[in-house]
Amino acid sequence: MLKEKTSRRELRVKALQILYAYEMNGEGLSRLIDGILSDVISVSDKEFCTTLVNRVVAYQKELDRKIKMKVSNWEVERIALMDRLLLRIGITEIQYFTDIPPKVSINEVIEIAKEFSTEKSGKFINGVLDSILDDLNKEGKLKKQGRGLLDSSLPKKQD
Repeated sequence: MLKEKTSRRELRVKALQILYAYEMNGEGLSRLIDGILSDVISVSDKEFCTTLVNRVVAYQKELDRKIKMKVSNWEVERIALMDRLLLRIGITEIQYFTDIPPKVSINEVIEIAKEFSTEKSGKFINGVLDSILDDLNKEGKLKKQGRGLLDSSLPKKQD
């Protein structure tokens, strides 16, 4: 039975599948998107996934530069493809999706990594994304809107 609404995690997994297939054959992005999202009914869900994929592809060089800065002793091309794609997805969400809290983006890609990548991928991805988030905060380049999207907008825990 088809669901009206697809969970964001499922949509991120579909984005990962699209990006993986695109990376492997380098063409037919629209066809890949249409095929992999064929079972997604909700227009807003399709939009979210399509926008995520298109932004990852559009900003790939910039995303890879950010990754390279954090893994200076490692060639970006040597990072496992799944990890590289998940890092790109995470950075894209953190930087270009103003309505998603950064910690949500980071946690989501870590959970997906546990399912689709290696045992150590979660820690690696967490370290890189946390460091990039830290840099964006320090540089004042983190653009999030709405209550709860930035740690500073959350109420402080009382002891």
